[in-house]
Amino acid sequence: MAADALFQALWDSYVKHAPHALRVHGLLEELGETPVNDHIALRTFGLPGMQIEDLARAFVDAGYERVAPYAFEKKQLDAWHYADPQGGPKVFISALRVHSLSEGAQDVVRSLAGQVAADAAADPRFTNSGRPWRVDRATYEMLREESEYAAWVAAFGFRANHFTLLVNALRGFGSLEMLNERLVEAGFTFSESGGRIKGTAAQGLEQSSTRAEDVEVAFDDGALTIPGSYYEFALRYVRDGVLFDGFIAESADRIFESTDTSQ
Repeated sequence: MAADALFQALWDSYVKHAPHALRVHGLLEELGETPVNDHIALRTFGLPGMQIEDLARAFVDAGYERVAPYAFEKKQLDAWHYADPQGGPKVFISALRVHSLSEGAQDVVRSLAGQVAADAAADPRFTNSGRPWRVDRATYEMLREESEYAAWVAAFGFRANHFTLLVNALRGFGSLEMLNERLVEAGFTFSESGGRIKGTAAQGLEQSSTRAEDVEVAFDDGALTIPGSYYEFALRYVRDGVLFDGFIAESADRIFESTDTSQ
């Protein structure tokens, strides 16, 4: 699958769980702006058949290259970011260290993963296949008490957790703060975990994000209204003579919390 088609499929799925991203685009387009995607993020369980490299396969087949690893000790996550040599949007894929969970939670996650065919990742649509397992509300709530990340993956499966607007491509906003203020005026709610703006110009990257919009999700025994996906905004700076194109682990750690139910 070509990268453009893959990103379009991911976007179409994503906006069903983050409809406010379409409203952001609508507002910017009314102002004469053309939204450009900086990167997307995917989440998974670090288990055979659904590891980071499994979700990355479709992007690698489309020409993407693995760039750099990241570790999030507090949340017990590992991650890699992938880049397109042709300059397309970046891809950030994280995976939960399932062995870090309690024995009971591990059993639950492994039971969910056991419902996925061993060769499922061979299909280029796997990255955007949604929830491939059956799960009930009590299981979701049990996982959420231990790991918001695990609960999100259990509820939503394989799909884009968020897209990210590249602020550098906007003509009418000279800073991330200016964009944030305009969106707040329009009624959008931002994640304040770690401050509204994470990162600094000196680090090469400033980021902010909306709070994940509550959406109704169907479980085996009924529906729950839970945080879906969020929209991120990134402003990149020149560092050491080149535009910084990586990620800041400390900032990403707080961005993860945009889907927390406590936000």
